[in-house]
Amino acid sequence: MEQDRNKSLFESIPVPTAVRIMALPTIISQLIVLIYNMADTFYLGRTNNPFMVAGASLILPVFNICLSLAGLAGIGGGALISRLLGAGDSKEAEKVSAFSLRLAVVTTALFSAGMLLFMDPVLGLLGASGNTRAYAAQYSFCVIVLGGIPTVLSNVMANLLRSVGESGKAGFGIAMGGILNILLDPLFMFVLLPAGYEVLGVGVATLISNCCACAFFIVTILRKGAETVLRFRLPDGLPAAENIRSVFTVGIPSSIATLLFDIDYIVIDKLMSAYGDIALAAVGIVLKAERLPLNVGIGICQGMMPLVAYNFASGDRERMFRIIRFSLAAGLIVGALSVTMYEVMAGHILRIFIAEPETVRLGTDFLRIRCLATPLMFMSFFTVYTFQGFGRGERSLFLGIMRWAVFNIPMLFVLNHFIGMYGIVWSQVTADILTVALSAYVYFRFRSRLIKGGVSS
Repeated sequence: MEQDRNKSLFESIPVPTAVRIMALPTIISQLIVLIYNMADTFYLGRTNNPFMVAGASLILPVFNICLSLAGLAGIGGGALISRLLGAGDSKEAEKVSAFSLRLAVVTTALFSAGMLLFMDPVLGLLGASGNTRAYAAQYSFCVIVLGGIPTVLSNVMANLLRSVGESGKAGFGIAMGGILNILLDPLFMFVLLPAGYEVLGVGVATLISNCCACAFFIVTILRKGAETVLRFRLPDGLPAAENIRSVFTVGIPSSIATLLFDIDYIVIDKLMSAYGDIALAAVGIVLKAERLPLNVGIGICQGMMPLVAYNFASGDRERMFRIIRFSLAAGLIVGALSVTMYEVMAGHILRIFIAEPETVRLGTDFLRIRCLATPLMFMSFFTVYTFQGFGRGERSLFLGIMRWAVFNIPMLFVLNHFIGMYGIVWSQVTADILTVALSAYVYFRFRSRLIKGGVSS
Protein backbone atom coordinates (compact mmCIF):
# COMPACT_ATOMS: atom_id res chain seq x y z
CA MET A 1 0.00 0.00 0.00
CA GLU A 2 1.06 3.56 -0.72
CA GLN A 3 0.85 4.55 2.95
CA ASP A 4 3.39 1.82 3.82
CA ARG A 5 5.88 3.16 1.27
CA ASN A 6 5.48 6.68 2.64
CA LYS A 7 5.60 5.62 6.29
CA SER A 8 9.29 6.49 6.65
CA LEU A 9 8.57 9.99 5.32
CA PHE A 10 6.15 10.59 8.18
CA GLU A 11 8.00 8.70 10.90
CA SER A 12 11.77 8.43 10.45
CA ILE A 13 13.31 10.55 7.70
CA PRO A 14 15.20 13.53 9.25
CA VAL A 15 12.87 16.49 9.78
CA PRO A 16 14.59 18.94 7.37
CA THR A 17 14.52 16.29 4.64
CA ALA A 18 10.90 15.32 5.30
CA VAL A 19 9.75 18.95 5.26
CA ARG A 20 11.74 19.56 2.08
CA ILE A 21 10.23 16.51 0.34
CA MET A 22 6.72 17.59 1.29
CA ALA A 23 7.07 21.37 0.97
CA LEU A 24 9.36 21.91 -2.04
CA PRO A 25 6.95 20.58 -4.72
CA THR A 26 4.16 22.58 -3.08
CA ILE A 27 6.27 25.74 -3.02
CA ILE A 28 7.17 25.32 -6.68
CA SER A 29 3.54 24.77 -7.64
CA GLN A 30 2.47 27.76 -5.53
CA LEU A 31 5.04 29.95 -7.26
CA ILE A 32 3.90 28.80 -10.69
CA VAL A 33 0.29 29.51 -9.70
CA LEU A 34 1.43 32.95 -8.57
CA ILE A 35 3.27 33.50 -11.84
CA TYR A 36 0.23 32.57 -13.89
CA ASN A 37 -1.96 34.84 -11.75
CA MET A 38 0.52 37.63 -12.29
CA ALA A 39 0.84 36.67 -15.96
CA ASP A 40 -2.81 37.59 -16.40
CA THR A 41 -2.05 41.04 -15.01
CA PHE A 42 1.21 41.25 -16.98
CA TYR A 43 -0.42 40.49 -20.31
CA LEU A 44 -3.34 42.80 -19.59
CA GLY A 45 -0.84 45.48 -18.65
CA ARG A 46 0.68 45.19 -22.13
CA THR A 47 -2.54 46.77 -23.42
CA ASN A 48 -1.75 49.85 -21.27
CA ASN A 49 -5.45 49.85 -20.41
CA PRO A 50 -5.81 50.27 -16.61
CA PHE A 51 -9.54 49.55 -16.88
CA MET A 52 -8.83 46.01 -18.10
CA VAL A 53 -6.34 45.51 -15.25
CA ALA A 54 -8.83 46.87 -12.72
CA GLY A 55 -11.72 44.80 -14.11
CA ALA A 56 -9.83 41.52 -13.81
CA SER A 57 -8.42 42.52 -10.41
CA LEU A 58 -11.94 43.12 -9.09
CA ILE A 59 -12.77 39.43 -9.60
CA LEU A 60 -9.71 38.14 -7.73
CA PRO A 61 -11.42 38.20 -4.29
CA VAL A 62 -14.49 36.34 -5.60
CA PHE A 63 -12.28 33.80 -7.35
CA ASN A 64 -10.41 33.26 -4.09
CA ILE A 65 -13.69 32.88 -2.21
CA CYS A 66 -14.53 30.12 -4.69
CA LEU A 67 -11.15 28.56 -3.92
CA SER A 68 -11.97 28.69 -0.20
CA LEU A 69 -14.36 25.82 -0.90
CA ALA A 70 -11.26 23.74 -1.61
CA GLY A 71 -10.24 24.42 1.99
CA LEU A 72 -13.51 22.99 3.25
CA ALA A 73 -13.04 19.63 1.54
CA GLY A 74 -9.29 19.60 0.90
CA ILE A 75 -7.88 20.92 4.19
CA GLY A 76 -10.61 19.37 6.33
CA GLY A 77 -10.46 16.01 4.56
CA GLY A 78 -6.69 16.00 3.99
CA ALA A 79 -5.77 16.76 7.60
CA LEU A 80 -8.14 14.01 8.79
CA ILE A 81 -6.74 11.47 6.31
CA SER A 82 -3.21 12.12 7.63
CA ARG A 83 -4.38 11.67 11.22
CA LEU A 84 -6.26 8.47 10.32
CA LEU A 85 -3.14 7.08 8.66
CA GLY A 86 -1.12 8.03 11.75
CA ALA A 87 -3.65 6.10 13.82
CA GLY A 88 -3.52 3.12 11.39
CA ASP A 89 -7.12 3.37 10.10
CA SER A 90 -6.74 3.21 6.31
CA LYS A 91 -10.29 2.00 5.62
CA GLU A 92 -11.81 5.07 7.22
CA ALA A 93 -9.32 7.24 5.30
CA GLU A 94 -10.77 5.82 2.06
CA LYS A 95 -14.28 6.86 3.06
CA VAL A 96 -13.13 10.34 4.05
CA SER A 97 -11.43 10.78 0.67
CA ALA A 98 -14.58 9.95 -1.33
CA PHE A 99 -16.75 12.09 0.93
CA SER A 100 -14.41 15.09 0.57
CA LEU A 101 -14.42 14.95 -3.23
CA ARG A 102 -18.21 14.83 -3.40
CA LEU A 103 -18.45 17.68 -0.93
CA ALA A 104 -16.19 19.79 -3.16
CA VAL A 105 -18.29 19.22 -6.29
CA VAL A 106 -21.64 20.00 -4.65
CA THR A 107 -20.56 23.17 -2.82
CA THR A 108 -18.72 24.60 -5.83
CA ALA A 109 -21.64 23.93 -8.18
CA LEU A 110 -23.89 25.93 -5.88
CA PHE A 111 -21.39 28.80 -5.69
CA SER A 112 -20.93 28.96 -9.47
CA ALA A 113 -24.69 28.95 -10.03
CA GLY A 114 -25.08 31.77 -7.52
CA MET A 115 -22.45 33.85 -9.31
CA LEU A 116 -24.26 33.35 -12.62
CA LEU A 117 -27.61 34.40 -11.18
CA PHE A 118 -26.34 37.41 -9.21
CA MET A 119 -23.52 38.64 -11.45
CA ASP A 120 -24.68 42.27 -11.71
CA PRO A 121 -25.25 42.94 -8.00
CA VAL A 122 -21.97 41.22 -7.12
CA LEU A 123 -20.05 43.41 -9.55
CA GLY A 124 -21.73 46.47 -8.10
CA LEU A 125 -20.75 45.38 -4.60
CA LEU A 126 -17.15 44.97 -5.74
CA GLY A 127 -17.04 48.55 -6.95
CA ALA A 128 -17.12 47.95 -10.72
CA SER A 129 -17.54 51.18 -12.67
CA GLY A 130 -18.83 51.76 -16.17
CA ASN A 131 -15.23 51.44 -17.35
CA THR A 132 -14.56 48.08 -15.69
CA ARG A 133 -17.90 46.24 -15.43
CA ALA A 134 -17.85 44.47 -18.82
CA TYR A 135 -14.28 43.26 -18.32
CA ALA A 136 -15.04 41.97 -14.82
CA ALA A 137 -18.14 40.13 -16.12
CA GLN A 138 -16.17 38.40 -18.91
CA TYR A 139 -13.48 37.22 -16.53
CA SER A 140 -15.84 35.99 -13.80
CA PHE A 141 -17.98 34.03 -16.26
CA CYS A 142 -14.96 32.05 -17.44
CA VAL A 143 -13.10 31.43 -14.19
CA ILE A 144 -15.99 31.13 -11.70
CA VAL A 145 -19.21 30.21 -13.50
CA LEU A 146 -17.65 27.74 -15.96
CA GLY A 147 -14.34 27.05 -14.25
CA GLY A 148 -15.31 26.83 -10.59
CA ILE A 149 -15.68 23.04 -10.30
CA PRO A 150 -12.45 22.01 -12.10
CA THR A 151 -10.49 24.68 -10.22
CA VAL A 152 -11.73 23.70 -6.76
CA LEU A 153 -11.61 19.98 -7.46
CA SER A 154 -7.99 20.25 -8.61
CA ASN A 155 -6.99 21.93 -5.37
CA VAL A 156 -8.91 19.40 -3.26
CA MET A 157 -7.25 16.46 -5.01
CA ALA A 158 -3.84 18.12 -4.57
CA ASN A 159 -4.47 18.44 -0.83
CA LEU A 160 -5.60 14.83 -0.58
CA LEU A 161 -2.49 13.64 -2.41
CA ARG A 162 -0.29 15.59 0.04
CA SER A 163 -2.14 14.00 2.94
CA VAL A 164 -0.81 10.57 1.91
CA GLY A 165 2.72 11.82 1.22
CA GLU A 166 2.39 12.32 -2.54
CA SER A 167 3.40 15.98 -2.50
CA GLY A 168 5.38 15.64 -5.74
CA LYS A 169 2.35 14.56 -7.78
CA ALA A 170 0.21 17.23 -6.13
CA GLY A 171 2.76 19.91 -6.98
CA PHE A 172 3.19 18.67 -10.55
CA GLY A 173 -0.53 18.82 -11.30
CA ILE A 174 -0.94 22.35 -9.98
CA ALA A 175 2.26 23.49 -11.71
CA MET A 176 1.20 21.92 -15.01
CA GLY A 177 -2.05 23.89 -14.96
CA GLY A 178 -0.17 27.09 -14.19
CA ILE A 179 2.38 26.65 -16.97
CA LEU A 180 -0.36 25.84 -19.46
CA ASN A 181 -2.19 29.03 -18.42
CA ILE A 182 0.94 31.12 -19.01
CA LEU A 183 1.31 29.66 -22.51
CA LEU A 184 -2.36 30.03 -23.44
CA ASP A 185 -2.80 33.63 -22.22
CA PRO A 186 -1.05 35.38 -25.14
CA LEU A 187 -2.49 32.89 -27.64
CA PHE A 188 -6.10 33.73 -26.77
CA MET A 189 -5.48 37.41 -25.99
CA PHE A 190 -3.46 38.48 -29.00
CA VAL A 191 -3.95 35.78 -31.66
CA LEU A 192 -7.31 33.99 -31.45
CA LEU A 193 -9.55 36.81 -30.16
CA PRO A 194 -9.91 40.32 -31.63
CA ALA A 195 -8.63 43.49 -29.96
CA GLY A 196 -10.81 44.57 -27.06
CA TYR A 197 -11.41 40.99 -25.87
CA GLU A 198 -8.11 40.53 -24.03
CA VAL A 199 -9.82 39.99 -20.66
CA LEU A 200 -12.04 37.30 -22.16
CA GLY A 201 -8.91 35.67 -23.60
CA VAL A 202 -7.32 35.55 -20.15
CA GLY A 203 -10.47 33.98 -18.74
CA VAL A 204 -10.70 31.29 -21.43
CA ALA A 205 -7.01 30.42 -20.97
CA THR A 206 -7.51 30.06 -17.22
CA LEU A 207 -10.59 27.88 -17.72
CA ILE A 208 -8.83 25.49 -20.11
CA SER A 209 -5.70 25.16 -17.96
CA ASN A 210 -7.69 24.38 -14.82
CA CYS A 211 -9.72 21.74 -16.67
CA CYS A 212 -6.49 20.09 -17.82
CA ALA A 213 -5.09 20.09 -14.27
CA CYS A 214 -8.32 18.55 -12.98
CA ALA A 215 -8.13 15.80 -15.61
CA PHE A 216 -4.51 15.06 -14.60
CA PHE A 217 -5.46 14.59 -10.95
CA ILE A 218 -8.41 12.34 -11.77
CA VAL A 219 -6.25 10.11 -13.97
CA THR A 220 -3.44 10.06 -11.37
CA ILE A 221 -5.73 8.86 -8.57
CA LEU A 222 -7.55 6.34 -10.77
CA ARG A 223 -4.26 4.83 -11.99
CA LYS A 224 -3.12 4.20 -8.41
CA GLY A 225 -6.14 2.01 -7.81
CA ALA A 226 -5.75 -0.15 -4.72
CA GLU A 227 -2.30 1.32 -3.97
CA THR A 228 -3.84 4.42 -2.43
CA VAL A 229 -6.50 5.22 0.15
CA LEU A 230 -7.81 7.99 -2.13
CA ARG A 231 -11.17 7.06 -3.62
CA PHE A 232 -13.86 8.66 -5.80
CA ARG A 233 -16.56 6.16 -4.84
CA LEU A 234 -17.79 5.73 -1.28
CA PRO A 235 -16.59 2.30 -0.12
CA ASP A 236 -19.04 0.72 2.30
CA GLY A 237 -20.96 3.91 2.97
CA LEU A 238 -20.20 7.26 4.56
CA PRO A 239 -17.40 7.88 7.07
CA ALA A 240 -18.22 7.64 10.77
CA ALA A 241 -20.26 10.56 12.07
CA GLU A 242 -17.38 11.88 14.19
CA ASN A 243 -15.12 11.91 11.13
CA ILE A 244 -17.67 13.79 9.03
CA ARG A 245 -17.83 16.30 11.86
CA SER A 246 -14.03 16.45 11.87
CA VAL A 247 -13.94 17.29 8.14
CA PHE A 248 -16.26 20.22 8.81
CA THR A 249 -14.63 21.15 12.13
CA VAL A 250 -11.31 21.76 10.37
CA GLY A 251 -12.60 22.54 6.86
CA ILE A 252 -15.14 25.21 7.80
CA PRO A 253 -12.60 27.29 9.76
CA SER A 254 -10.21 26.99 6.81
CA SER A 255 -12.90 28.18 4.40
CA ILE A 256 -14.05 30.96 6.70
CA ALA A 257 -10.49 32.18 7.19
CA THR A 258 -10.00 32.23 3.40
CA LEU A 259 -13.40 33.86 2.95
CA LEU A 260 -12.55 36.60 5.43
CA PHE A 261 -9.16 37.04 3.76
CA ASP A 262 -10.90 37.67 0.47
CA ILE A 263 -13.55 39.89 2.01
CA ASP A 264 -10.58 41.92 3.22
CA TYR A 265 -9.45 42.18 -0.41
CA ILE A 266 -12.96 43.14 -1.48
CA VAL A 267 -13.04 45.89 1.14
CA ILE A 268 -9.62 47.10 -0.03
CA ASP A 269 -10.88 47.25 -3.63
CA LYS A 270 -14.13 48.93 -2.58
CA LEU A 271 -12.42 51.58 -0.45
CA MET A 272 -9.66 52.15 -2.99
CA SER A 273 -12.17 52.55 -5.84
CA ALA A 274 -13.23 55.81 -4.17
CA TYR A 275 -9.80 57.20 -5.07
CA GLY A 276 -10.19 56.39 -8.78
CA ASP A 277 -9.53 53.58 -11.24
CA ILE A 278 -5.78 54.32 -11.35
CA ALA A 279 -5.44 53.73 -7.59
CA LEU A 280 -7.57 50.59 -7.94
CA ALA A 281 -5.34 49.26 -10.73
CA ALA A 282 -2.23 50.02 -8.65
CA VAL A 283 -3.47 48.18 -5.57
CA GLY A 284 -4.67 45.30 -7.75
CA ILE A 285 -1.12 44.82 -9.05
CA VAL A 286 0.32 45.10 -5.53
CA LEU A 287 -2.07 42.52 -4.10
CA LYS A 288 -0.75 40.07 -6.67
CA ALA A 289 2.92 41.06 -6.49
CA GLU A 290 3.03 40.72 -2.70
CA ARG A 291 1.88 37.11 -2.98
CA LEU A 292 5.38 35.79 -3.83
CA PRO A 293 6.61 35.23 -0.25
CA LEU A 294 3.08 34.46 0.96
CA ASN A 295 2.74 31.65 -1.60
CA VAL A 296 6.12 30.29 -0.53
CA GLY A 297 4.89 30.42 3.05
CA ILE A 298 1.66 28.66 2.12
CA GLY A 299 3.73 25.97 0.38
CA ILE A 300 5.74 25.44 3.57
CA CYS A 301 2.55 25.22 5.62
CA GLN A 302 0.80 22.84 3.23
CA GLY A 303 3.85 20.58 3.19
CA MET A 304 4.24 20.75 6.96
CA MET A 305 0.61 20.11 7.94
CA PRO A 306 0.30 16.41 6.95
CA LEU A 307 3.54 15.67 8.83
CA VAL A 308 2.23 17.44 11.93
CA ALA A 309 -1.16 15.72 11.67
CA TYR A 310 0.33 12.24 11.27
CA ASN A 311 2.75 12.60 14.19
CA PHE A 312 0.10 14.21 16.38
CA ALA A 313 -2.15 11.17 15.86
CA SER A 314 0.69 8.65 16.25
CA GLY A 315 1.82 10.31 19.50
CA ASP A 316 5.37 11.26 18.42
CA ARG A 317 5.35 14.71 20.04
CA GLU A 318 9.10 15.25 19.82
CA ARG A 319 9.17 14.82 16.03
CA MET A 320 6.02 16.90 15.66
CA PHE A 321 7.50 19.87 17.53
CA ARG A 322 10.74 19.64 15.51
CA ILE A 323 8.69 19.79 12.30
CA ILE A 324 6.86 22.88 13.59
CA ARG A 325 10.06 24.68 14.66
CA PHE A 326 11.92 23.95 11.42
CA SER A 327 9.00 25.01 9.21
CA LEU A 328 8.45 28.24 11.14
CA ALA A 329 12.12 29.19 10.89
CA ALA A 330 12.14 28.54 7.13
CA GLY A 331 9.07 30.73 6.61
CA LEU A 332 10.47 33.61 8.65
CA ILE A 333 13.70 33.59 6.66
CA VAL A 334 11.68 33.82 3.43
CA GLY A 335 9.64 36.68 4.91
CA ALA A 336 12.72 38.67 5.93
CA LEU A 337 14.35 38.26 2.52
CA SER A 338 11.16 39.31 0.75
CA VAL A 339 10.89 42.57 2.71
CA THR A 340 14.40 43.49 1.57
CA MET A 341 13.64 42.60 -2.04
CA TYR A 342 10.40 44.60 -2.21
CA GLU A 343 11.85 47.69 -0.55
CA VAL A 344 14.69 47.78 -3.08
CA MET A 345 12.86 46.68 -6.24
CA ALA A 346 9.27 47.89 -5.80
CA GLY A 347 9.37 50.31 -8.73
CA HIS A 348 10.92 47.77 -11.08
CA ILE A 349 8.31 45.18 -10.09
CA LEU A 350 5.45 47.57 -10.90
CA ARG A 351 6.94 48.38 -14.31
CA ILE A 352 6.88 44.69 -15.21
CA PHE A 353 3.10 44.86 -15.15
CA ILE A 354 2.29 48.29 -16.53
CA ALA A 355 4.09 51.35 -17.87
CA GLU A 356 1.47 53.97 -17.03
CA PRO A 357 3.41 56.44 -14.78
CA GLU A 358 0.78 57.26 -12.15
CA THR A 359 -0.10 53.58 -11.64
CA VAL A 360 3.60 52.80 -11.19
CA ARG A 361 4.10 55.66 -8.70
CA LEU A 362 1.18 54.70 -6.49
CA GLY A 363 1.89 50.97 -6.75
CA THR A 364 5.52 51.47 -5.70
CA ASP A 365 4.44 53.27 -2.54
CA PHE A 366 1.77 50.69 -1.79
CA LEU A 367 4.11 47.71 -2.22
CA ARG A 368 6.84 49.15 0.00
CA ILE A 369 4.32 49.58 2.79
CA ARG A 370 2.39 46.31 2.39
CA CYS A 371 5.54 44.15 2.26
CA LEU A 372 6.40 45.06 5.87
CA ALA A 373 3.60 42.77 6.99
CA THR A 374 4.98 39.68 5.20
CA PRO A 375 6.71 37.95 8.18
CA LEU A 376 3.75 38.79 10.38
CA MET A 377 1.28 37.35 7.88
CA PHE A 378 3.29 34.14 7.64
CA MET A 379 3.30 33.67 11.41
CA SER A 380 -0.45 34.25 11.49
CA PHE A 381 -1.46 31.64 8.95
CA PHE A 382 1.30 29.23 10.10
CA THR A 383 -0.41 29.04 13.48
CA VAL A 384 -3.76 28.37 11.80
CA TYR A 385 -2.30 25.55 9.67
CA THR A 386 -0.67 24.04 12.77
CA PHE A 387 -3.98 23.88 14.62
CA GLN A 388 -5.59 22.36 11.52
CA GLY A 389 -2.95 19.64 11.67
CA PHE A 390 -3.89 19.06 15.30
CA GLY A 391 -7.53 18.76 14.24
CA ARG A 392 -8.39 21.72 16.47
CA GLY A 393 -10.66 23.60 14.09
CA GLU A 394 -12.21 25.69 16.84
CA ARG A 395 -8.87 27.36 17.55
CA SER A 396 -8.07 27.96 13.89
CA LEU A 397 -11.57 29.40 13.48
CA PHE A 398 -11.08 31.70 16.47
CA LEU A 399 -7.74 32.97 15.17
CA GLY A 400 -9.11 33.43 11.64
CA ILE A 401 -12.11 35.42 12.82
CA MET A 402 -10.00 37.54 15.15
CA ARG A 403 -7.46 38.26 12.43
CA TRP A 404 -9.85 39.29 9.69
CA ALA A 405 -13.18 40.22 11.27
CA VAL A 406 -11.84 41.89 14.42
CA PHE A 407 -8.42 43.26 13.42
CA ASN A 408 -7.90 43.58 9.64
CA ILE A 409 -11.25 44.61 8.18
CA PRO A 410 -12.19 47.14 10.90
CA MET A 411 -8.66 48.56 10.67
CA LEU A 412 -9.22 49.27 6.97
CA PHE A 413 -12.21 51.47 7.73
CA VAL A 414 -10.57 53.17 10.71
CA LEU A 415 -7.31 54.06 8.95
CA ASN A 416 -9.10 55.02 5.74
CA HIS A 417 -11.24 57.43 7.76
CA PHE A 418 -8.33 59.06 9.59
CA ILE A 419 -5.47 58.81 7.06
CA GLY A 420 -7.17 58.27 3.70
CA MET A 421 -5.82 56.23 0.79
CA TYR A 422 -2.51 55.35 2.44
CA GLY A 423 -4.34 54.28 5.59
CA ILE A 424 -5.86 51.45 3.54
CA VAL A 425 -2.36 50.26 2.71
CA TRP A 426 -0.99 50.56 6.27
CA SER A 427 -3.87 48.57 7.77
CA GLN A 428 -2.26 45.17 7.11
CA VAL A 429 0.87 45.86 9.16
CA THR A 430 -1.10 47.39 12.01
CA ALA A 431 -3.63 44.57 12.24
CA ASP A 432 -1.10 41.75 11.92
CA ILE A 433 0.95 42.99 14.87
CA LEU A 434 -2.13 42.37 17.01
CA THR A 435 -2.83 39.05 15.27
CA VAL A 436 0.65 37.65 15.86
CA ALA A 437 0.54 38.55 19.55
CA LEU A 438 -2.80 36.74 19.95
CA SER A 439 -1.69 33.73 17.87
CA ALA A 440 1.47 33.27 19.94
CA TYR A 441 -0.55 33.36 23.17
CA VAL A 442 -3.08 30.77 21.94
CA TYR A 443 -0.40 28.45 20.53
CA PHE A 444 1.91 28.42 23.55
CA ARG A 445 -1.00 27.93 25.91
CA PHE A 446 -2.12 24.88 23.88
CA ARG A 447 1.48 23.63 23.60
CA SER A 448 1.88 23.73 27.37
CA ARG A 449 -1.22 21.58 27.82
CA LEU A 450 -0.01 19.20 25.11
CA ILE A 451 3.36 18.69 26.77
CA LYS A 452 1.71 18.05 30.14
CA GLY A 453 -0.55 15.43 28.56
CA GLY A 454 -3.75 17.40 28.95
CA VAL A 455 -4.69 17.09 25.27
CA SER A 456 -5.65 13.88 23.50
CA SER A 457 -5.21 13.04 19.81
